[in-house]
Amino acid sequence: MTINGYQFSIFDTVVDGTTDKGVNNDPAPFNFDNLFLRRIGKERMNSGNSMAILGDSIEVLEGMKGDSVNLIFADAPYNIGKDFGNDSDKWGSVQDYIEWCKKWIDECMRVLSDNGTMYFMTATQHMPYLDMYVSSKYNVLCRIVWIYDSSGVQSKKMFGSLYEPILMINKSSKAKYIFNSNDILVEAKTGSQRKLIDYRKNPPQPYSTEKVPGNVWEFSRVRFKMDEYENHPTQKPEALLERIIKASSNKGDVVLDPFSGSFTTSAVAIRLGRVAIGIELNEEYYEMGLRRTGIAFERNGHSLEKEKARKTNAKSKYVRG
Repeated sequence: MTINGYQFSIFDTVVDGTTDKGVNNDPAPFNFDNLFLRRIGKERMNSGNSMAILGDSIEVLEGMKGDSVNLIFADAPYNIGKDFGNDSDKWGSVQDYIEWCKKWIDECMRVLSDNGTMYFMTATQHMPYLDMYVSSKYNVLCRIVWIYDSSGVQSKKMFGSLYEPILMINKSSKAKYIFNSNDILVEAKTGSQRKLIDYRKNPPQPYSTEKVPGNVWEFSRVRFKMDEYENHPTQKPEALLERIIKASSNKGDVVLDPFSGSFTTSAVAIRLGRVAIGIELNEEYYEMGLRRTGIAFERNGHSLEKEKARKTNAKSKYVRG
């Protein structure tokens, strides 16, 4: 149909005088309509190669076509009581939480392409349940541990948790998958710093100065003073998402994050030349995604400017009364 001279598809949502064709009504280079079976979400906007959807992740996933995305990164609520502004991180029981996770995992795997890859995270105490589930139904490619530095405030009753698990899976052991090893090389200390010689080779040669990372990843958590910091309690570092996206997708591939939060996945995917789709239930974080991916810089009459605030009101142990 045509409104004020602009063409809209049946899936377009008019938002504050614009549409999900993006800022200034410019047509998007990527045709997002091809990924959906029906109208989804409370609102959606897109510009260029990025789309942000305001809505429940499972409901939105159910409205997407199968075999339609190349890479999924899912960082769902952990069921540990984090404050996301909408009481969305607490279930009645662990079993209730696990059953909910199974639903979104199955929907994600349905929309994932046959040669696609999914990475997902959850709390350390819940990952064993989900590992067993996906191992019985899909294929586990790798079990990754993300380790990070301590904030300095640790429990005195037990060993503090300084890692989070990441599971890398695909549809079956027979499925092909993308792994761009040359795009994620890191320094090999044996070769680059110690300059040792590998005498197993004939003739002997110096060890390589680069290598493919192992399954233990060390990235700092996002701190308040960092440029990438956003007002979100569980923001993941851009460096972590950059490794995942470079390794398991190619330029032009569709990258989906069904629990976008601070929209780090989408921001990095766009920077790396991929197509990004982010789903988010919280309206504040949805607006964060519109700004961070360049879809829009105002909504409903207010500017979407970045305003940094600390993620917690808890004081350091050194300054408490």
